[in-house]
Amino acid sequence: MGEPVVHWEIGAKDAAKMQEFYGSLFDWEIQNNFPGYAQVSTGQEDVCGGIMQIKDDVPPYVTFYVAVDDLQAYLDKAENLGGKTVVPPTQIPMIGAFAVFTDPEGHGIGLFKKE
Repeated sequence: MGEPVVHWEIGAKDAAKMQEFYGSLFDWEIQNNFPGYAQVSTGQEDVCGGIMQIKDDVPPYVTFYVAVDDLQAYLDKAENLGGKTVVPPTQIPMIGAFAVFTDPEGHGIGLFKKE
């Protein structure tokens, strides 16, 4: 069995507009618990999401996060397979840590390790 997808994220130029759009379209529950970041509940317990306000110099994106036991080991493995580390392991207080790499075609993929 492979590593599970545990989170997805939409980076938006106008996060409030995108929250309204996706909330209305799919009847998702959206909570603005963090500045610039809204948690999204789709009704599935195992996979949650978020809609994030991005800065002007960052292009809009959609990505997903895979749960792993060792962020750096998976970043190294991705690089050995032709990927590139974009965000090194970074702590999320009281939640865990994440990292981001791009695959050989440039798609951003996240890694997550629960605290």
